[in-house]
Amino acid sequence: MACTTAPALTALQRRAAERSYPPVPAHCVVTGGSGFVGQRLVEMLVERGAQRVVSFDILPQPPSAWQDSRIVYMQGDLRRRTDVDRAVAGADCVWHVGAAVGPFHPSELYEEVNVGGCRHVVEACLAAGVGKLVMSSSPSTRFDGSDIDGKTELELPKLPQKSYLQEYAETKAKGELVITQACCEKLLTVAIAPHQVYGPRDTLWTPNIMETAATGKLRVFGNGRNRACFTYVDNYCHGLILGERALKEGSPALGGFYICTDADTHPHSEGYAYLWEEVDRFAVGLGLPSVLQSAHAVQFLMYFLAYICNVVGFCLGRKLCLAMLRNFVDSCRVRIGKMHRARGERRSCRWWYRGLHYLRAVCAACNLCLDAQVCHLGRAMAMVQL
Repeated sequence: MACTTAPALTALQRRAAERSYPPVPAHCVVTGGSGFVGQRLVEMLVERGAQRVVSFDILPQPPSAWQDSRIVYMQGDLRRRTDVDRAVAGADCVWHVGAAVGPFHPSELYEEVNVGGCRHVVEACLAAGVGKLVMSSSPSTRFDGSDIDGKTELELPKLPQKSYLQEYAETKAKGELVITQACCEKLLTVAIAPHQVYGPRDTLWTPNIMETAATGKLRVFGNGRNRACFTYVDNYCHGLILGERALKEGSPALGGFYICTDADTHPHSEGYAYLWEEVDRFAVGLGLPSVLQSAHAVQFLMYFLAYICNVVGFCLGRKLCLAMLRNFVDSCRVRIGKMHRARGERRSCRWWYRGLHYLRAVCAACNLCLDAQVCHLGRAMAMVQL
């Protein structure tokens, strides 16, 4: 049977999607199916042969959603157990991607969605006889404020930690424990996390960074040599699908935690990139001013201002933007990528360009928007083989 791919794919994504992959479960459920990662995961499950995929989300079906008879768009709330029961009925595997993300939600919402929602998913899966559950977690659950450089998952801090830098991280950690500790013969579970997902449909990290760069307000902290990992959305969804395949009796993955990144397709073969160099390439590729050529912010001064804002925000009962402490780490990685990182960058740039009327159609500086055979850094871009 010929492979059917989502209509929104580029030629590069389509060629990757049309490869031969091991079968996926016939009946799948994706919570958060209208979101950035969830929407692409729904598409990839269908592309790989799923007969029925339920896309469950509190938001209505997105305008860009793939209209396919195998996809069922179901609106509901993770905070309501009855909604979750309705979504997971008859499923072979559930991918729990839905969460309250971003730094500015009320504390109650983080707790109800990221912790209570996980409980509802576990309870609903056990009640419905669903045998497998894959959770989309976050590396921020292991971040204690110190640098994490080149460590494996086993070397990261264990859950639960004594304290967390963000409510999002704390509630994701609590939710992850709910799911991994529920692993048993009746319900096999695993948690998989990306590090800084990027790609088409991203409405958080990339838009915020690029919009700030467009106003000329983006500043490099310190010397600009922060090392970090990135994960193209297709690669992360591929990792989530592999997570389901690992859920079998006796597997070391049972109840485990893994991080998925673009691995050795990063600029440095050790599997990392310099954060600000990558942000600068993206900005310049979109026709924006160079971030690296702007004035740098003194790191200790910005930390001091952030803590002052934390105190003020606590007293006012509000969350101030400057108070959001963001550190970037070099995560461990799983070498499973299906899309070369440079290709993912170009795809993201093209998608972003279409939504920004003030940018040029083609970046004359580096041809970031073109389907060249060599990337803008001159690195070879042959498709990465699985």
